[in-house]
Amino acid sequence: MGLTRQDWPAGVAERLAKGCAIPAHPLALQPSRDLDPRRQKALSRYYLDAGSGGLAVGVHTTQFAIRGRGLYETVLRIAAEAAGERSDTPILVGGAIGRTAQAVAEARVARGLGYHAVLLSLAAWKGASEDEIIAHCQAVATEMPLFGFYLQPAVGGVRLPLSFWRRFAAIENVVAIKMAPFNRYATLDVLRGVLEAGAEGRIALYTGNDDHIVTDLLTPFTLVHRGQPTTLRIVGGLLGHWSVWNRAAVELQARCAAVTGAIPADLLALDAAVTEMNAAVFDVAHDFHGVIAGCHEILRRQGLLEGTWCLDEHESLSPGQAELLSAVAERYPHLTDDGFVAANLHRWLS
Repeated sequence: MGLTRQDWPAGVAERLAKGCAIPAHPLALQPSRDLDPRRQKALSRYYLDAGSGGLAVGVHTTQFAIRGRGLYETVLRIAAEAAGERSDTPILVGGAIGRTAQAVAEARVARGLGYHAVLLSLAAWKGASEDEIIAHCQAVATEMPLFGFYLQPAVGGVRLPLSFWRRFAAIENVVAIKMAPFNRYATLDVLRGVLEAGAEGRIALYTGNDDHIVTDLLTPFTLVHRGQPTTLRIVGGLLGHWSVWNRAAVELQARCAAVTGAIPADLLALDAAVTEMNAAVFDVAHDFHGVIAGCHEILRRQGLLEGTWCLDEHESLSPGQAELLSAVAERYPHLTDDGFVAANLHRWLS
């Protein structure tokens, strides 16, 4: 019997629907590029103590290559253990990739570890028909609730039209969608698909557009369908960018969610600052080559990680990226959380 939102512990569905910050969880490695379990758990504790509403593990920021190293179940278990230390129930989202057999198997692993949903990557379906991709999504949805994922093509995503999102949103066990195409037109395709499927009351909308985080969280998307205007809101974010400076990210999401009426100009202005910070972290200057290493470098400077190693030895900081990270942190100290990390690091590592 598969898992549905009706099977979730009390409070999980409400937290997801209300909106929260969910960081895409990095991978803590030793110099040998083997897993560092202590620091892996410390990262989870950091995010949850910072106020994140959940954790997304086994996703792009965790490095898809964990599967080839036999680490998928291990890293999901470590995050679940950290979540189990808390009196509340953080939302646990496990990444699922590959063709149907692999994605279903990963969903079953996540379900067995107490996860609530799977973030379903469709990168393995390039060249497939819409019918084939929908059938795949339906098969995984029989196992667990789905957190849809529109991944940007620059890091392996598949272009997905409005018709796909309309059909995807009609799947009853879809509970949320992360929009991360880094494209305004494609983001609107997702929103309209949800609206035309009549699923706006069931599906929570989360931004993954790291280039427009604040704008996504503040914009009332008023779309007309069958002559009726309906306003959709992006209620939270599931973001690789939020794997760093997470306390500030949680505060930013809460501040955006609290806005009623006119948007304060100083809050809207943060979109440019956050995007500039993201350009350094995600290594936009080098077509995202150093995206994971950039996250690692911030966490290394704070003492959460020992180094910036990735499973792929060719993944590293790009030339000049470290200097850019220093520059944006100096320009926007109110969007960092070094003091919070320094005050609690010893406890998270214990």
